[in-house]
This record gives sequence, structure tokens and C-alpha cells, in this order.
Amino acid sequence: MKLIKSPLNPILSPNQKNEWENLVVLNPAVIYDEEKQEFVMLYRAAGDTLEHYIYLGLATSKDGFHFERQLDHPVLEPDYNGEDGGCVEDPRLVKMGEWYYLTYAARPYAPGRYWLNEPKPWFNPPVDGPVFLRWNNTVTYLAITQDFIHYKKLGRITDTRDDDRDVYIFPERINGKFVRISRPMYACGEGYENMRAAIWISFSDDLMEWPTRKLLMKGEYWWESKKIGGSCPPLKTPYGWFMIVHGVCEEDQSYRVGAVLMDLVHPDKILARTKEPIMVPDQDYEARGVYNGCVFPTGNVVKDGILYVYYGAADKTVCVATCDFEELLQGMIHNQL
Repeated sequence: MKLIKSPLNPILSPNQKNEWENLVVLNPAVIYDEEKQEFVMLYRAAGDTLEHYIYLGLATSKDGFHFERQLDHPVLEPDYNGEDGGCVEDPRLVKMGEWYYLTYAARPYAPGRYWLNEPKPWFNPPVDGPVFLRWNNTVTYLAITQDFIHYKKLGRITDTRDDDRDVYIFPERINGKFVRISRPMYACGEGYENMRAAIWISFSDDLMEWPTRKLLMKGEYWWESKKIGGSCPPLKTPYGWFMIVHGVCEEDQSYRVGAVLMDLVHPDKILARTKEPIMVPDQDYEARGVYNGCVFPTGNVVKDGILYVYYGAADKTVCVATCDFEELLQGMIHNQL
């Protein structure tokens, strides 16, 4: 079973009226607001500048396909003199209680035009300074909001030395613990069970402190031979925690999409996973862009039995694909995918 791409794709494209989003929009967090009965999207955006600062914009939709921008300015942006001074990107959203929890990736310096072989625009850091400063590592941060416009940045939730960007939390405590998914780039190779970057799971009494982690899953199939990472925050189902993942193939460097089911009580136990991708970059808007051959989901919503998967296409635009959620789950449970 494959995810069905909307004929309306791309559903969000760069906006030439605003400098901060006139080059790319991609990798959105999407959640359904039950009170307002609307889909809420926080999307990554950047303008056509040398530094390539990255921001988050806000859009909403009543049907999950037709999104309207809500503001002409970002709702979250880098603190230029702070540790997330280069970018705020690849958001993921979950709701717990009355608050929405946002995880986002950031770097101390703007990444520059990373798709081109150009000198980086940041100044030379101290040679004996912190690793994340010297290498411009990605660190994942946590923020909270109640209206998607005003945010309180709480600080980092990953080690600055890990270059860890595919990070998000479960939407509820399990056995009294918060649960985090991560993909530390350097936790692989000699001394590790996984030779390539893989998905790890952590448990904590406090959302800001994660003292230990455990390997959850590593790449096993052809389409995840280079690395595998988590994509969308887990969805609770009667059969287990459902989670969209992405894999990168060593041979063609393309991003593809799969899924996994984890035990409801012990989410570090894998119940099922897709052997073949359920979405591949086979459309022109996915094959040509900033990163050619890329479908990268970061948001998922279930409404009226339909799974909506929101993704960045070729690091250029925002797209959506859907399927009958129960049919997908049954296919995974019965090892048919």
C-alpha cells in the first residue's frame, strides 16, 4: 500500500512577497485543532539570501489541503545572538494538556546555501571552542505555545555534540515517563550496534533532561542503507504507536518513507515495520529542487479515518499524501507491506 499524493501538490510554495520565504517552504509540523476545527501548519521557510537564515511561518486550513498563510512575518525566528542564531527548522508539534510542545532543529550560524559548493557565511569560531560551535552542529530545542503565535523557548533537549535533528516527543507520558525519538548522527560505527545513523528512543522524568538512550531501530532494507530517521510524531492506535520514518539510500541518495508500529506500553519494542517504502520521490516537484529526490515528512494527522502525511518535496515546497489509516495499519500488522 502506498500513500496517495494529492493532485493539488504542492499545497504551499515560496511566497515572493516576503523576503524571508521567497526561496523555499518545506518540512512542516501539522496538527488538528479540535476547538477551531482546523489544520494548523508551522512550515520551515527561507529567502534567497547568502546566509540562508531559516524561519517558521504559520498557515491554516479547514480541509487539510487548502492552506492560507496567517501572517506576513515568521512566528518563530532565530535569536541571532543566541545559540539558535542561524535557523529554526524542521518543526514537530504535539499537544499535552493545554499546551502545544514544539521541537525544532537549529544551528548557531546560518547554514548558507548548503546545496551549493560555496564558502560558509559564518565567522571563524574559536578553534578550542565547543564542538557544536566549531562544526555548526544541529541541536534540537523545545518551545511551548498555546496559540501558535507566541512561544516560550525552553532550551536544548539534545547533546550539542550529537548533530541531532530528527527529534520529537510522544504526545503523552508512558509508564509515567516522557518519551523522545532522536537520530544522533555520530552515534554509529565502531563500538555501536548500528554502523549507520539510526533511530534511538529515550525516557525521562523531565522534558529537558534525557540521561540515557536506547537503539530503537536501524536500517535493514535497501532504501534505508545510508541512514534512517524518525519523521512524524507518533500516533496512538489500538494496535500500537504508529510512526512515520524516512530512509536514505546509499546508491541514489534519495529520501523515501516507511512506517513502524511500537508497543503501546513498551514503545522500545517494535511490533511491525514496512519492508518497502510507502512513498517515494517520483513526481517532478520531488525530483527537482534544492535537494533532488527527496520526500521528507514531518507532520501527520488522522481525521475521519484518513491519514494525512505532510512533507517537504525536494527541500522546495510543502506537499501532502493520504491513505485509509485502518487499511495501512492492517497491512503492517499482517506483514503485507
